Amino acid sequence: MKYYSTNRQSPPADLEEVVIKSLAGDKGLYMPEYIPSVDKNVIAAMKDKSFREIADIVAHAFFGKDMDPQALSDIVNDTLSFETPVVHVNDNIYSLELYHGPTLAFKDVGARFMARLSSYFILRKGLDREVNVLVATSGDTGGAVANGFLGVPGINVFVLYPKGKVSAIQECQFTTLGKNITALEIDGTFDDCQALVKAAFVDDDLNRQMQLTSANSINVARFLPQSFYYFNAYAQLDKAGKADKLIVCVPSGNFGNITAGLFAYKMGLPIKHFIAANNRNDVFFEYLKTGKYNPRPSVETYANAMDVGNPSNFARILDLFGNSHEQIAALISGYRYTNEQIADTMRDVFNAHKYLLDPHGACGYQALTDFRLKPEETGVFLETAHPAKFKETVDMILNTDTAIPAKLQEFMKGEKKSIALGKDFEGFKAFLMK
Repeated sequence: MKYYSTNRQSPPADLEEVVIKSLAGDKGLYMPEYIPSVDKNVIAAMKDKSFREIADIVAHAFFGKDMDPQALSDIVNDTLSFETPVVHVNDNIYSLELYHGPTLAFKDVGARFMARLSSYFILRKGLDREVNVLVATSGDTGGAVANGFLGVPGINVFVLYPKGKVSAIQECQFTTLGKNITALEIDGTFDDCQALVKAAFVDDDLNRQMQLTSANSINVARFLPQSFYYFNAYAQLDKAGKADKLIVCVPSGNFGNITAGLFAYKMGLPIKHFIAANNRNDVFFEYLKTGKYNPRPSVETYANAMDVGNPSNFARILDLFGNSHEQIAALISGYRYTNEQIADTMRDVFNAHKYLLDPHGACGYQALTDFRLKPEETGVFLETAHPAKFKETVDMILNTDTAIPAKLQEFMKGEKKSIALGKDFEGFKAFLMK
């Protein structure tokens, strides 16, 4: 399959080039020339399969023609060593718990899949220089990518994160690893970090000296594997007789996750409607209401992984629907929540149902509640990270002492090592050029 740029000014590329380059030369995001479909009978049979088996079917539908099929199955098997259960929370609302991977965040699957796929193509291509992965993080991406690529031969990872704007536990997941992982503490916002990464990809000097790629959801190999989650959720609910008229709510920041869900929908997964749950960074919410997209500086909130003022994957959503605001607004609803509303939801759900939400999941749960599901509809929201990753915020709101899982405790034992940089591109470029 060939991939084209959303800006339509770069030549088509094959999967190998797309994975290694990440961003097209015209600064557009790569899109597949067509979206393969999964037969409805195959989808119906998924209720009797494991997450790994479901992921293998979806992965082969997308990537199977562009690489050795057995190698692709091996990558899927290596990526998925855990399940993502659907948990009943209240009435006809369910939580899809995506935090059972190595860093207890939903990005574990995409990051590890991309690391293995990148390694496959690097070895096959026989590159004579190391590949340098640049990744901007507002919280969970950094840890997932750093751990996915940790120790992978021929790859260096640079994690850019906004100083003082990620939780302490999130920070330790990528600043304590060493080896081929370098943490860059940027004096700015996530949008500043993301802007530095994008600028690097189109800088001629840098690209002559270094082989650059990205592990953000701008990379096809990072966001597409997240479609596995949606097929898996449908299969679990189908087995329980709850999959008809399914409404899926996605806490949304850079919009890679909901874009993966929309790809699953385009592949034939019978989802009735999507909801994008925002915090105060609500440019997509406003787009749905007005048809106008006005990116702006991000605002710091309790749901820090969603603190994105100019989500990259909005370009892919526009492309998927031919820039039709009418089609997008018909399929996707939007809601936005303040810190106070997020805290109220966390308290209400914990007190009434004994279910512990993280701030991002709280946005998802509340959006499903405000959507007012019909009796015949089933709602599932994506609980994207373990609440302990936001321990300070969760404990402050709920007056609890959230237990820290053993996986996170191991990260906390390491010594923080990071390099402080400003948000100016020339300073960032000079560091990389060294």
